[in-house]
Parts: sequence; C-alpha cells; structure tokens
Amino acid sequence: MTQPEILAILPARGGSKGIPRKNIRPFAGYPLIAFGIAAALQAKTVTRVIVSTDDEEIADIARRCGAETPFLRPAELAQDRTADLPVFQHALTWLAENEDYHPEAVVHLHPTSPVRPVGCVDRAVRLLLDHPGADCVRSVVEPIQSPYKMWHIDEREGNLLPLLTLPGVSEPYNTPRQMLPSAYLQTGHVNVVRPATILGGSMTGQIILPIHIDAGYEVDLDTLLDWERGEWWVARKTLDMVWPEEKR
Repeated sequence: MTQPEILAILPARGGSKGIPRKNIRPFAGYPLIAFGIAAALQAKTVTRVIVSTDDEEIADIARRCGAETPFLRPAELAQDRTADLPVFQHALTWLAENEDYHPEAVVHLHPTSPVRPVGCVDRAVRLLLDHPGADCVRSVVEPIQSPYKMWHIDEREGNLLPLLTLPGVSEPYNTPRQMLPSAYLQTGHVNVVRPATILGGSMTGQIILPIHIDAGYEVDLDTLLDWERGEWWVARKTLDMVWPEEKR
C-alpha cells in the first residue's frame, strides 16, 4: 500500500519584533526552528518538510537542519499581521503550479512551540487519516485556569463582566473548578489539515478533532521571559521530547 503524501510546513518569517530573529535564535543550544524541523523529519508519516520564509538566512539554516525551501515567501505575506491562511495557501498553490505536487494532508508546526512529545506528529496525522470526515486535527492542553472564571472589562463603564456564561449556573466564576465543564487550550505543537480545507479558506474547517498534549510540554515562546522560562524548563525536566539531534 502506497504511503500517503504528507507535507509538513513551518512558517518562519524574518521580521519578528517581539523577539528579534526568534526563529533562528538559539533555544537550549539549537536554532529554534530546528526543533520543529526535527519533529517533522522524525515522524514516520511525514514525507516532505518545507519551511516557508521570506528570509535568506532562515532558509539557509532550515536547509542545514534538513528542510526544503523551494521558494522564498513574498514580502507581502511576511508582515506583522499576516495570518497563517494566506501563507499556507501560497505554499500549496506554488507547489501545485511549479511541481504538480498535491499532498493528502498538511502538518502545521509552529516554531515557537519547540517542546513536542515524541510521536505527537504521527498520532495527529493518523488521527486525521483514520477519520475521512474530519477537516483538521489540532493539539490542545487543559489550561490551569478555567475560562468560566475569566472576565473582560466593559469599555464604557469600566466594570468587570464574566467572559462566559454557563446554563444552569448563576455564578460560574464562584463555582469550584471541579464542577465546571472541561475546557481546552489550543497549542502550537501540531495541527494537521486537509489541503482542500486550506484552499477553501480555513486553517481548520468545521470538523476538528483533538490530540491531547500533556501540559508539561506547553512552552510557547512569545517574549524573552517565555524564552528564559522555556530553557529553564527543558534543562530541569525529564521530558520525552523531540530534539534536533542526540540530546547534549
């Protein structure tokens, strides 16, 4: 039986401002993007790994880590507010037009979530392939704080308003957490999406299946403080995580 064509894409633009050059900044001794590339290369289900970037230096490092960079992303798709959707649409369209390449599924790996459990990419891909009616598989963790205990502030009056209501519970924000419904926070560890869903205008579609990630692997690098905490975490925890090469 022929192995399905599964394409992993890592979006990595060069102009990040919160953490300058974050996609190639060293994390735990390796360029950050190397972790996502390693997760894709080590997955048995993934057949091709591409980095979508507008930056020559990032492209060079990505190739040295084992990924392909068949194109440089146009500058208009590498702005501060550029969403993932047009970036992935561009990649799929370019590959179809220039290589007649049409994968069965697309694996989306965020470089800023480098601490991935071994095998999570394969689990996510197989879950999507086993459910033909699903549009997407998305990684999630259980948050420390329930969203039913969260608030927003009324812009006009300045007072607190509950973020969510819960039928049958008058004050969910005063209710013990154990009595509230389970909730899940999406992570950047792995998303697997059907190309038709992306080309149809969505990064998820309507039928989304969860792959559960242990909260111990939830490291999301948005600030320099996140970076320091993340390196501290991986240095002091025994995690069965994907490393770019044999752990030092």
